[in-house]
Amino acid sequence: MTLLAIPGLAVWDGIVDLFNTVMTPLYWAVSALLVGWHWLLSQVLDPNGGWAWALSIAGLTIVIRTLLIPLFVRQIRSSRNMQLLQPKMKELQKKYGHDREKLGQEMMKLYKETGTNPFSSCLPLLLQSPIFLALFRVLDYASKGKTHSSIMDPHVQSLQHAKIFGAEISQTFLKANGPGAANVKVVAIVLIILMTATMFTTQLQLMRKNMPKEALTGQAAQMQKIMLYVFPIFFLIGGFNFPIGVLIYWFVSNLWTMGQQFYVIRRNPAPGTPAYDAMQARKREQNLRHGRSADEGVPGTDGEATETDTTDRRPAQRQQPKRQSRSDRRTTGPAGGGATTSNNGQTSAPEDTPRPQDTPKKTQAGAAKKQPAGKKGTGAKRQPAAKSAAQKKAAQKRSGGSR
Repeated sequence: MTLLAIPGLAVWDGIVDLFNTVMTPLYWAVSALLVGWHWLLSQVLDPNGGWAWALSIAGLTIVIRTLLIPLFVRQIRSSRNMQLLQPKMKELQKKYGHDREKLGQEMMKLYKETGTNPFSSCLPLLLQSPIFLALFRVLDYASKGKTHSSIMDPHVQSLQHAKIFGAEISQTFLKANGPGAANVKVVAIVLIILMTATMFTTQLQLMRKNMPKEALTGQAAQMQKIMLYVFPIFFLIGGFNFPIGVLIYWFVSNLWTMGQQFYVIRRNPAPGTPAYDAMQARKREQNLRHGRSADEGVPGTDGEATETDTTDRRPAQRQQPKRQSRSDRRTTGPAGGGATTSNNGQTSAPEDTPRPQDTPKKTQAGAAKKQPAGKKGTGAKRQPAAKSAAQKKAAQKRSGGSR
């Protein structure tokens, strides 16, 4: 057993060392931001008080979310495009539903041509995960009086015993101990409920206000439902093992997301959604208050173009003109139904149904034109032969009469 366990421990130690090496820059960055905000807030608050550290964590959250604004904009655009692409995606599913490989290829082609990334909605959350993990480790070490970087060395004792509402922000619900353990559990439960409620409300706001009816089914809708139910449940269960400081981070981050999303949905909603209808109603009321026409400048009315990023940029297929025979061109004119020119130079419009009196002439002309030259010569020789036979009969009658 010992011989088998030693290689396993060696591999695990190597993985831990690699993980710490990768995370070390984040430990330093998180520690530097915490200490910087703490120094700033210490000018007006107690440096050893819990609120100075709690607000420092909130400041760290604001800095991180500000840096993630470009990704949030991409997330909103991608989510909006996914909603507006639902009709085209349904057409592809009907057309290639029997061939999953072809359906996947056409889906990826559609995403590429419209600049849509179905995974952009998860990018802000995925990029926050390392920050969350780094903050978790910094607070977890601080609860034991340890640090990951020399930046935190002068402040570790202050952070370890900092309290809000009688609860140390470095402790967790499951590992709470000491005289303030009850306060830690109460504050943790409140923050877990607030964190889960804000996350659920944010996703529900997106689905109810900024998603058209046709987008409530399909792949995008399934992804939204996963984010609506699975993520809050995950954080609800995992929150009992998060330090109070990490719960503060996620609660402030969810508040930021909810406010940011409310602003975007109100100012730039997706067409065909309840939020879009509400924006049109607000614009009409504003026009009426200022004495203008109700629909003046309202998006989607009076020729106002609705900007969408889902235009299909694939070039339209060029239709080849059908070839016509010479007789068809003479009778119906050029391809496309143009006017025909008669022999006397007069131009007449094409008719869908040929006139009865013109049909025999056209038929004879076409037959004469299609008849080979050899057949024409044969017919011409037969006519004199018929005349000579008649002449012979007339000559016999004359000869009999003369006799």
